[in-house]
Amino acid sequence: MTRAVVVAAPASGSGKTTVATGLMAALRRRGTAVAPFKVGPDYIDPGYHTLAAGRPGRNLDPVLVGADRIAPLARHGSAGADIAVVEGVMGLFDGRIPDGAGSTAEVAGLLGAPLLLVVDCRGLSRSLAALLHGFRSFDPALRIGGVVLNRVGSARHEEVLRAAADEAGLPVLGALPRRDALAVPSRHLGLVTAAEHGAAAVGAVDAMAELVAAHVDLDAVVALAAPLPAGPVWSPADAVRADEPPERSVVAVLGGPAFTFGYAEHVELLAAAGAEPVVVDPLRDAALPPGTGALVLPGGFPEEHVAQLAANAPLLAAVRELAASGAPVHAECGGLLYLCETLDGTPMCGALPAAATRAERLTLGYRDAVALTDSVLHPVGARVSGHEFHRWSVTPRAGDSAAWGWRGAGPEGFVARGVHASFLHTHPAAEPGAVTRFVRRASGRSVHRDTALPH
Repeated sequence: MTRAVVVAAPASGSGKTTVATGLMAALRRRGTAVAPFKVGPDYIDPGYHTLAAGRPGRNLDPVLVGADRIAPLARHGSAGADIAVVEGVMGLFDGRIPDGAGSTAEVAGLLGAPLLLVVDCRGLSRSLAALLHGFRSFDPALRIGGVVLNRVGSARHEEVLRAAADEAGLPVLGALPRRDALAVPSRHLGLVTAAEHGAAAVGAVDAMAELVAAHVDLDAVVALAAPLPAGPVWSPADAVRADEPPERSVVAVLGGPAFTFGYAEHVELLAAAGAEPVVVDPLRDAALPPGTGALVLPGGFPEEHVAQLAANAPLLAAVRELAASGAPVHAECGGLLYLCETLDGTPMCGALPAAATRAERLTLGYRDAVALTDSVLHPVGARVSGHEFHRWSVTPRAGDSAAWGWRGAGPEGFVARGVHASFLHTHPAAEPGAVTRFVRRASGRSVHRDTALPH
């Protein structure tokens, strides 16, 4: 039975990523099989988790997939692992505004997992006791099992902090000194992705592992972890429930440094539905795989690689031709930018009659969306939970046939022939029927029915 522990914090910027990633790598170094997870829709931290644990980083987001799928997805992602290390999001009780749904606290409760609280101790001494007391008492159903003191200034500072934690009745499982060497380059959406950071990302993960191994009691953390609750295991094959396996079709999936914002379950569902997913790096590959019947363009940072993307004219032409043929094309956020005529003035694919320009403000938040047009993914009227996270605008905002609508905004996205393109990110595990529909369209067969959503 895999055990689990959730790494949480009172606020963003406390050091959760350093501690969680360092734990994953340090435990792996000593022979422990680690399953890495991230609470929420974040795509960047799981890239570093993948490097640290040596297996795919996965997301646990009750808003996107439903609370009833969290434990089954955790059991699926933890298969064969000794311990699951779950990195939280923002502060422990922070989630969707205004109800807090999708918080680290909610996920910890759904997993029955104890919490390891990481506290940024700059400027703190005995007040740490009051902070810990407040977090322990706010939700008595949660178990905060230990504390990691981060950014400790001196031996004397650590001594005072340990005494304060003792007053609050919580054991200190680690104390990390202040250190600047672990800084990873950041941009408007958070850290630079591990794929873009390359060898430096590996170095950063190694540094986190060494720091945690030297200053955190790994045995105590493992002892703190609790077994995941027994129950059903999410399965891609069960999720798609194909009545009649479609003809095998190649589905190209853009990847590489420019397109890293995807969920591991998406490729698993594509394969289970009968597709053959093949990753294409548009910074390197000049053609789509032979026999490509469909294309998935996930999010990422194409704007950081715009010159290289524009220079790969053969692939731009191949994607444009595939879209024009009516083949199914699923694009989210960065994928939408790639399909536009221009990206900040630089010519792109031109599969959509739209121009992408950098916006002044960040667009961020969960969306309860409804499909406005029948498409290769959803029947008209389908309702989904999605997430926006970008600093771009597209003109026009929607095509003649829009993809989505949600409260407080006009129609958004494009549905044209087989193309479904939008800024909205969705989690395929929540809508496996959309994957089945997409693959059947790729194979040239009709969709017999929309797949029921398993728990």
